[in-house]
Amino acid sequence: MDEHFGAPRRVEIEEELVLEGVLIAESFRVGAELVDVPLQVTKIVRLEVESAAAEQPQQWTLLDFAAEEGDAERLAEQLSACLAPTGGWYVNYNTMAEAFVVFAGKVFRYPRGQVEGRRRAQDYARSIGIPEPQLDWQD
Repeated sequence: MDEHFGAPRRVEIEEELVLEGVLIAESFRVGAELVDVPLQVTKIVRLEVESAAAEQPQQWTLLDFAAEEGDAERLAEQLSACLAPTGGWYVNYNTMAEAFVVFAGKVFRYPRGQVEGRRRAQDYARSIGIPEPQLDWQD
């Protein structure tokens, strides 16, 4: 076996991974790059979506990820710049204390479980055409 293609290596992240979320691969705009924020992909799922908006494809690739809590703000900034501005996309993730809901050019951050913070993020999502069944993120 070629020495470059041995068993998969697990990349160790020094701090405890306490930031977890889901990214839809199709939500990235063409040419976007997420750099300098180490993410550990914990699961990949390809599925058919019945509640896709008109501008969204019917098949999505979901990437469950984890990262260091200290990267939460930087990750939000970068994702906000990477997401397609059309199509009704967002990324959500949580730290132990906060929920992040990231749209193209806009970030909502609120204490987990806070009704008002979630409502503001959902109202914005509705305003950009995200269907009601997609407003089901966990916080």
